[in-house]
Amino acid sequence: MPADRPTERDPELPGRLLLTERDALMPLLRETPEERFELRTACPGWTVRQVLAHCGAALMRIVEGRLEEGVFLPASNAADVAEREEWPLRRVLDELERGFTEAGPAIAPHDDGLLDAVALGEWVHAGDVREALGEPGAYEGAGIRYAIPLLAVTSGRRDTPLLRAHLTGHPAPVVLGRPEEGRSVAEFHGDVATLIRIYAGRPLVGTRYRLLRADEQELLIYR
Repeated sequence: MPADRPTERDPELPGRLLLTERDALMPLLRETPEERFELRTACPGWTVRQVLAHCGAALMRIVEGRLEEGVFLPASNAADVAEREEWPLRRVLDELERGFTEAGPAIAPHDDGLLDAVALGEWVHAGDVREALGEPGAYEGAGIRYAIPLLAVTSGRRDTPLLRAHLTGHPAPVVLGRPEEGRSVAEFHGDVATLIRIYAGRPLVGTRYRLLRADEQELLIYR
């Protein structure tokens, strides 16, 4: 992939990512004891249950076309979570599963990339949940083949620096971000889960990687 050519958007990718995550995550959640949904996640102030409530609410807003000004900003997200505090856990999970199932076709026509970033963010939140529950596969797993192309598009639209990622176990580098005149291409060497953590602003404790000609704050796609 040439370093000076941005990745084109594939409108089917968000739906594929969400369906893949639904099939991987929902059976795990249905079998998890209810008390474990009160564990804290990497998202400040939010438990596993609250992260899942946010994800289901965000996806159903897309499905139902409730995309008013300010949607997906912190105040709106907090209000959606608060609205679901008294719901039975099963209802929270049912809404999430429906959102995973139905949001893809609703996202596909929106070529501005905003909703693609939401779909990618829901997949990242699934990683937050796995990590909180002590499950393997946080920020990787089967969905990574769709998440990486979505990250390439989103990082370019968010004007992060052009970066060539040399990922453990991947034969060819992945190109992310957007070229900037007079600036050399940044480089990342490490595993795919750590790359996702950096771009999503997740904790990097215990990771090992090299990042050249850029710093972590420049690469954030969610602020």
